[in-house]
Amino acid sequence: MFPTVQAGNVPTELAPGCGSSLGGDLKNPGVRKSLALLGAFCLFLSTIEYMIPKPLPFMRIGIANLPLMLALDIFPFSVFLVLIAIKVLGQALITGTLFSYIFLFSLAGTFFSATAMYGLRRLLGRSRISFIGTGTAGAMVSNIIQLVLAWLFVFRDNVRYIAPPFLAAGVITGVALGLFSEYFTGGSRWYARRRAR
Repeated sequence: MFPTVQAGNVPTELAPGCGSSLGGDLKNPGVRKSLALLGAFCLFLSTIEYMIPKPLPFMRIGIANLPLMLALDIFPFSVFLVLIAIKVLGQALITGTLFSYIFLFSLAGTFFSATAMYGLRRLLGRSRISFIGTGTAGAMVSNIIQLVLAWLFVFRDNVRYIAPPFLAAGVITGVALGLFSEYFTGGSRWYARRRAR
């Protein structure tokens, strides 16, 4: 049911998710275990992030996006979407924002930034865009989406006052998460095995 291939024969930029379905992917024990691990990591980092003081209710430093970055090269898109849902819903339950406007900010920011990162990684490949570039791009997309929502629903024209520090924080976080991802994926045997499948 699941064809076995040698890691060296798989084009790693295209291997995850080619012609796959969610039901079929989740029947793979390795995929389920990896999804559970990264999903739990999302919830753990969301808890840490919740305890960090923030100037605005919807403003987060984004460390809970780290598992999404690590999933870019090991999950097909259908499973990646499940991880996005786990992250967004788990974060909302942890912070008690599931039925507030903050959930909309989190959902939109996470979905668009994560899909942008996934698309860039697939379009350009690991050889042309690093995790640093991917993380920075994702942070910028997330922050721009949230600033647009803030302009529409909360601050209107006053959003220009929070935009510069908000975007600057996104760049710093994106680079930091990208650096960590590069370091981790370069030395992790677990990650190397997951990426080869």
